[in-house]
Amino acid sequence: MQNPRQIAFVALREVHRRGAFADAALDRAFSNSQLNDLDRRLVTELVYGSVRRMRSIDFIIDKLATKKSSQQPPELRTILHLGLYQLEYLNQIPPSAAVNTTVQLAKENGFSGLSSFVNGLLRQYIRLTDNDLNPLTVTNYKSTVERLGILHSFPEWLVKLWIEQIGETETEQLCEWFNQSPTIDLRINPLKSSIAQIEAAFKTHNISTSRIPHLPQALRLNGSIGAIQNLPGYSEGWWTIQDSSAQLVTHLLGPQPGETIIDACAAPGGKTTHSAELMQDTGTIYACDKTVSRLKKLKENADRLQMKSIKIHTGDSRHFPEFVNLADRVLLDAPCSGLGTLHRRADARWRHTPENIQQQSQLQSELLANAATFVKSGGVLVYATCTIHPLENETVIRSFLDSNSNWQIEPPTIDLPVQPSPEGWVKVWPHRHHMDGFFMVRLKQLKKD
Repeated sequence: MQNPRQIAFVALREVHRRGAFADAALDRAFSNSQLNDLDRRLVTELVYGSVRRMRSIDFIIDKLATKKSSQQPPELRTILHLGLYQLEYLNQIPPSAAVNTTVQLAKENGFSGLSSFVNGLLRQYIRLTDNDLNPLTVTNYKSTVERLGILHSFPEWLVKLWIEQIGETETEQLCEWFNQSPTIDLRINPLKSSIAQIEAAFKTHNISTSRIPHLPQALRLNGSIGAIQNLPGYSEGWWTIQDSSAQLVTHLLGPQPGETIIDACAAPGGKTTHSAELMQDTGTIYACDKTVSRLKKLKENADRLQMKSIKIHTGDSRHFPEFVNLADRVLLDAPCSGLGTLHRRADARWRHTPENIQQQSQLQSELLANAATFVKSGGVLVYATCTIHPLENETVIRSFLDSNSNWQIEPPTIDLPVQPSPEGWVKVWPHRHHMDGFFMVRLKQLKKD
């Protein structure tokens, strides 16, 4: 199978019909094809983009077709999504090519009888946009929440939540940020290399990089880079991929050489290996996770970076009595909704509900209460998530401190690219700080008398 749009259709059909994750559906579609890099990029853009912009595209269909998008045959709706996504969001594809290839898709996938409908709808859309009558921009929306939700393609409960926290203007900026393709940040392994050495190696491959203030190991890659494992220094363990926000978490933890560290939810191991680097690979890091396949990935990362101080521990960290009072520092990078990384996870915005966020918050509170027992008297615990939902962050911490008077927040003393809150926690808003959305707080156990 070599037609990139057909491959995108197959992946999207799996997302819509079976509820598959977009990245998994894309991997499966790629495994049955031999595409060049350019076509792979197009397929990736079409799949992730169509999933991200689903609400906006459905709205266009609702405005132009006699049958609403939800009443269209599911596979025809997917074909319309592909055509409209190209017309609305991909300037580099000529409109005629977008229309013709979409009509061809309809014919090749059992909709020959409806190919003239597909052709007519897409051409009607082109006529409207040519006359500045794009349904997305000329509609009189009932409210700001509806406008932002349809225009930027987000569920309304999320838009409302953000407006309550940061107001309408910044919510729109946040929506725009989450609809951009994500950047790739590296974390340099100082035990094997230096930032200058890696900058020079990338320069010889014509790959542009930029440093990130206050993060001594971070390097951002600019532009297209091809396959990660082909980049210089990958197999030698000179660097690993890790977003800047995630790097901040381990600096806040501040692991020291020779200490005992417990990473309570460690896989796939970015913060575990970062701790090992900061400890000069001395001491012991217990890397815990209940998912064996994710721990395998952690072991691969640790082996590639040639780390010796990491010990893998399989199981649910709510049930590790052997760790009580063992650690100088504990990291709880809690499982969360991932609402700070919606640009990386195309379908996450559609998978979450206020109800499952409530369940996450309950799990996070249980994990925190238990992870706190692992810390020696006077030790440190860092709680972190890649979500910006208060229920998973501030609420969890306030509740923990209310019921644990022997713990307190220890405000950061290191220089950070993000100002801590008056309470002492750090919340990274992606549109303000140009990195993944994250929450992190350092907690200190008061010494027992």
